[in-house]
Amino acid sequence: MNDLNKLNEIANRVRINVVKMIALSGIGHAGGSTSIADILSVLYFKEMNIDPKNPNYEDRDRFILSKGHGCPALYAIFSEVGIIPESMLWTLHEIDSPLQMHPELGLCPGIEMSTGALGQGLSAGIGMAIGARLRKKDCRVYVLIGDGESNEGQIWEAAMSAAKFNLDNLVAILDYNKFCLSGRTEEVMPLEPLFDKWTAFGWHVIEVDGHSVASLIDAFKQARKIKDKPTFIIAHTLKGYGIPSVQDKAESHSVTFTTDQVSETLLALGCSRNEVHQFLQQLKEKN
Repeated sequence: MNDLNKLNEIANRVRINVVKMIALSGIGHAGGSTSIADILSVLYFKEMNIDPKNPNYEDRDRFILSKGHGCPALYAIFSEVGIIPESMLWTLHEIDSPLQMHPELGLCPGIEMSTGALGQGLSAGIGMAIGARLRKKDCRVYVLIGDGESNEGQIWEAAMSAAKFNLDNLVAILDYNKFCLSGRTEEVMPLEPLFDKWTAFGWHVIEVDGHSVASLIDAFKQARKIKDKPTFIIAHTLKGYGIPSVQDKAESHSVTFTTDQVSETLLALGCSRNEVHQFLQQLKEKN
């Protein structure tokens, strides 16, 4: 199996597990989780220097999910890479579970920052990137932000700051699925021209298909070659990617799945009818 096939399979399993986790929980942020599965697959299996057995080792690369509501996908990738066991996924949102609706530092291994209050992750990432430079460490910092989140003024203050400090060890990725909570970003608060704006703020900007692992790999390779400025990757995605009933719709943001939606989605993502039947039985027993 080549790298691209493997990464695509991992991203697909992440989506499958996101749907299962949210179905068992009863509610969850499906849209912004399934849209980032390919990005996380490339980061954790191709790009970042991490040790799943020792996720806090000092020289690791850092990843911040600034759009914290997408954490079901982050938990799912943690399971894939071996930071947490798969069995933990099915405790999403339960009392005393390490997997809450937003990621919390110290609760689940692998989390670098408590997020959920939108707009703050990029600023923290800048601090980590400056800290790495001061300690003369080669580690890199990756921050994934949302397009609705980009309405926050702190994002743009951070953009200015990162360029001022020439942080070439910092990469920000925009999950550009064209939606915020209540509707399309172009109607709620237009962001374009994004490429020109971030370029004007002093960043090296790359625009890619956020569901193409090959394009994402190339983008991260290019970012490593950039000196004296941070890199901003505009990853064009679809909100609710892989969920037929809500893909590219605002309704995918927070979902309570019906049994029919679960069945339809798991089949669309390549699960066998037997696997779907077994999961529906599990879902029935929990409810």
